[in-house]
Amino acid sequence: MVLPDPPAPTPRVLGVDDFALLRGHIYGTILVDCDTGAPIELLDGREAEPLASWLRDHPGVEVICRDRSGAYAEAARSGAPQARQVADRFHLWQNLGKAVERCVAEHRSCLREPAVQVDDQPEAPEADEAPEAAPGDTEPRGRFADRTRTRHALVHELLNQGNSLRGISIQLGWSRHTVQPYARAATWEEMVDGKWEQPRSTKLDAFKPYLHQRVEEGCTNAARLHREITERGCRGSYSIVRDYLGPSCTEPAPAPPPPPTVRQVTGWLTRHPATLDQDEKLKLKAILEHCPQLHTTADQVRRFGEMLTELRGQELPAWIASVQEEGLSGLRGFASGVEADFDAVQQGLTSDHNSGAVEGRVNHLKTVKRQMYGRAGLPLLRKRVLLTASR
Repeated sequence: MVLPDPPAPTPRVLGVDDFALLRGHIYGTILVDCDTGAPIELLDGREAEPLASWLRDHPGVEVICRDRSGAYAEAARSGAPQARQVADRFHLWQNLGKAVERCVAEHRSCLREPAVQVDDQPEAPEADEAPEAAPGDTEPRGRFADRTRTRHALVHELLNQGNSLRGISIQLGWSRHTVQPYARAATWEEMVDGKWEQPRSTKLDAFKPYLHQRVEEGCTNAARLHREITERGCRGSYSIVRDYLGPSCTEPAPAPPPPPTVRQVTGWLTRHPATLDQDEKLKLKAILEHCPQLHTTADQVRRFGEMLTELRGQELPAWIASVQEEGLSGLRGFASGVEADFDAVQQGLTSDHNSGAVEGRVNHLKTVKRQMYGRAGLPLLRKRVLLTASR
């Protein structure tokens, strides 16, 4: 602490940024000579007055590179009114990214993939086209038919032997009401014609070919198939379709992939297109085609990016007017903030000056702070930052 500070002449181009001593609670301000990259001073707090006081005590600053902080803008106007203020391009793009994120969040519903409309489904027959059942077209089969055939033959054999219905009942141990129908039927087929073993017409008959075709096409969702045939006139319940199709069609369809998050889409919109992979490009293209508002947002982001990278700050007024006219609330708030700090932002989009040296020194400051395990206050941290940079 007794070592003197290294000599620090007043810089021509001054870089200003804040840093955290205790994130969210205690902050300071670092001043850097952008021509040499050397730190000049560490101030307590990030309010306007400490910086304005330092600028008044060190006249001669011509350019002040700063972030979008209103406190630093006020300090520059108060302490060095002659200096040209330059808003840092990195912070401008960072602020634009937050505005884009608000735009994307407002249209979160557009991020979901549009539902595929099934327009080319095969036509199902109308309900009144159901074929009438033709009983007796096929020989009855099944255990009931076999039992009926055997019993009918036995009863008629006893009748041919001259036994009465009462005598047959006693011999077989059946009731008279059980023997009587067999005795009256000329053939055993009359006993089973129309019984439950025989195929019966149902409300689903006319729609079975349609259901088979849809299952072959890959649709195995019983609820969806029930809705489709209901729209075509079927009056059967969901359970009829479910029971007919079996277990394979009652399993839920695989869940669709989750839509991209707001943060992901914001990243796709604010990154250079060349850095996006093919999958990201396709997803972004689908979203922009589905949502005109996000398509407009993407166009405005691209225009601002060209201004920033190609230093075409003279186009800023037209960009602000275009954003205000489009009515995109997220970008409109950003444009209003740019308009309020217009001179500094236009300088940032025109001048070669930037805060790159300041960001580098903030990183160095963090390294020095970690080396002291959090035990140092601002005086010791200031001394170490200034001295280590001068070596």
